[in-house]
Parts: sequence; C-alpha cells; structure tokens
Amino acid sequence: MTLIQIEEEREVTETPAISLTESAVSRVRGLIEERSLEDHALRVFVSGGGCSGYQYGMALDGEPRANDVRFSFGGVDVIVDPISITYLSGCTIDYVDDLMGGGFRIENPNAVASCGCGHSFRTSESDAAAASGEACC
Repeated sequence: MTLIQIEEEREVTETPAISLTESAVSRVRGLIEERSLEDHALRVFVSGGGCSGYQYGMALDGEPRANDVRFSFGGVDVIVDPISITYLSGCTIDYVDDLMGGGFRIENPNAVASCGCGHSFRTSESDAAAASGEACC
C-alpha cells in the first residue's frame, strides 16, 4: 500500500501583536518628517516604574536591535524589544488631539489597572505586588 500525502494550501493571515490607528501613524510620520529622521522607527517599550507598576515609553530610534520585533503601518516602522512585547501584545496605539492637548494613548488588554494619567499600568501578574496606593503622576 502506498500512502500519498496531500498538502493543503491555506491562506494564513497574521495579526500584528500591536496596532496603530491612522491618527497615530499620521502623527508619527509627521514627527519623523519634522525632525528629518526618515531612517528612524517608533520604538515602543515598557519599563518598571510609574504609579501603577509599569510605564509606557516611546522614542524615535535610528538603531534597531537584532532581536527587536518589527512592524510596519502605513510606511511607519515600529520596533519593540522582546520583553516589552509580552506586555504590549494586543494593544492599540492611538493619537488623540483634543481641547486638553494631544498625545498618544495606549489601549492595552493586558492591563488590569491603569493610572489616571494613562502612562502607567498594572498586569494581573503584578497586580498583587503593586497595590501601594501611590498618587498618580
């Protein structure tokens, strides 16, 4: 008896671990153009600190590292280090400009609590350890 293996061709759609809204893409593109940094990418990262345990950070970076996770949205490159991507997976980055001023906002499904300032957050893993009751930044 001869066995024949038939491979099915399937279309695989990869969803990026993070996403940027059109408004965020437009603002980042504008910042890159204003500063003449066409070879730079938006680095998004998480660091310890802030009033809820972790804080978000963003910078224009011209030297991505070999182990960075990379994304591209409308001509804007985004880089995230391997540790930060675990905290940012599934998040959406938006840019909002209203009467109170403009700024980037991160909607993070991994955050179980976030600070009123919107710059720091807590995950379920850090929730028990970080209930310190500090004031918002």
